Amino acid sequence: QVELVESGGGSVQAGGSLRLSCAASGFTFGTHCRGWFRQAPGKEREGVAAVYDNDNVINYADSVKGRFTFSQDYAKNTVYLQMNSLKPDDTAMYYCAAYCVGVRRPLVGPPIDAAALGFWGRGTQVTVSS
Repeated sequence: QVELVESGGGSVQAGGSLRLSCAASGFTFGTHCRGWFRQAPGKEREGVAAVYDNDNVINYADSVKGRFTFSQDYAKNTVYLQMNSLKPDDTAMYYCAAYCVGVRRPLVGPPIDAAALGFWGRGTQVTVSS
């Protein structure tokens, strides 16, 4: 049984930092499609940082470039999202997801269809106050 468990969310003031973690069990991130996504109230889910299968390029949403960093610890089977210079617009539920399904489609940029990836965590809330 596959389980992705996010942690590290919380409430911070604008300009602050958080580091999200996502540990997997029953599944190995390896070089599978994997990434971080977020959904704010009333908005569609969007990709924040993601990597395609067998690809080393980390794709970032324009809104987080230069502030967020995706990383991975293969030994711990965990992916991370370091978030710096947080803004109130970053407030959202953040999800870890992996294993792209079907045809290759953009993981960042347009809203993401949850069906595009096979495994999702339950999310961790990030709230940024001004």
